[in-house]
Amino acid sequence: MAPRRALLALLALCAAPAALAHTLSESFSNWQVNGDTVRLQFTVPDREAKRLSADGRELPSSEALGQYIAAHVGATAGGRDCPRTEGPRPMSSIADFHRYELIYKCPSADAIHLHSSVLFEKVASHTNFAKIQSADGELFEQLLTSDNQDVPASGGAGESVLASAGFLKFIELGLMHIFTGIDHMSFMLGLVLISRRVRDLLFVVTGFTLGHSLTLGLAVTGILRPNAAYIDALVALTIALIGAENIGDSTQRPLPVALGLGGLLLAFAAAKLVGFPVSPPTLLLVGGGIFSLSYLLLTGHMRDAGRVRLVVTLVFGLIHGFGFASNLLEMQLPPGRIAELLLGFNLGVELGQVTVVLTALAAAWALVKLRLAMPRPLFTDIAAAFLVGEGLYWFVGRIVVLG
Repeated sequence: MAPRRALLALLALCAAPAALAHTLSESFSNWQVNGDTVRLQFTVPDREAKRLSADGRELPSSEALGQYIAAHVGATAGGRDCPRTEGPRPMSSIADFHRYELIYKCPSADAIHLHSSVLFEKVASHTNFAKIQSADGELFEQLLTSDNQDVPASGGAGESVLASAGFLKFIELGLMHIFTGIDHMSFMLGLVLISRRVRDLLFVVTGFTLGHSLTLGLAVTGILRPNAAYIDALVALTIALIGAENIGDSTQRPLPVALGLGGLLLAFAAAKLVGFPVSPPTLLLVGGGIFSLSYLLLTGHMRDAGRVRLVVTLVFGLIHGFGFASNLLEMQLPPGRIAELLLGFNLGVELGQVTVVLTALAAAWALVKLRLAMPRPLFTDIAAAFLVGEGLYWFVGRIVVLG
């Protein structure tokens, strides 16, 4: 089919290091203003720090990262720069994050503004989640973006961006989560790959939508709060499963595929028991292995694959929904606008998904018309192998703890 023939070209665009996957490009800052003194603690995830290296894969030295941050943050008072008196001083932080402290002495305590341009030259959509304690003790939040790099250090003017944002801002957040989440895009393109008919595509997209809408609401409202790192790993696993399903279906030999992927997860569970540095709980790895083994054994033997995949992609959607929620939970959501935010964010996600799917179908149609499409069996094998490799690369990178 046309979608299956053309998807390889689109999947190639998704070949990116794990640093680009799933979560939005983000950093975190904590500003404390006490009279004319500004104390800043700036936190950068390792995946973002790697963007500063030449190849985008290696972490810069702690000193180099600190100097970069120092050159891109600061404060002003009445339009005059606040000199930095201390820092950047490395501080202890949780795994996979780097944190630095900097202190500024301002010419006065009046009209203090805070500034950050960290990583905006690398990723235009980067967001810094800033928590600010003003001189009068008020604590509030701000989003620092490429279009909003300076904010006042006063609670009166510092209302949370989300609290005052319009409905379109919530839709934009959902759209950006799809367009900047390479693994979510890969998964959506994988759904196109496994769908032989338009009806099948409607089934899998519907299941995915129902699943992620449910868990997004549960997570944002605080009913369920799973470990974000484990969710990232499971999101990567869903991509590998989509590719593995295609391989089992095209070869009509699902047993080797099921044993390969399911056995890998069970092997990681056994490795954890003997002390190998794997982060997810053993029970989660065993459950993932049994699910993968059971699901892939059904490949090629489903009479109504579209309806069965609706249920399976609903399960996958449950996982991705928690992934969608991870960024929102960092934003200190305005309690009075949760329903409006969920509606707008979900709408943005759906618009992003529809755009990805329609783009894939349009590209497929164009390639077929231009007689540039490769034979379907060859394309299916290559694209499915790409998805398996991409998903496993991200999965292993997210569960193995090094250093």
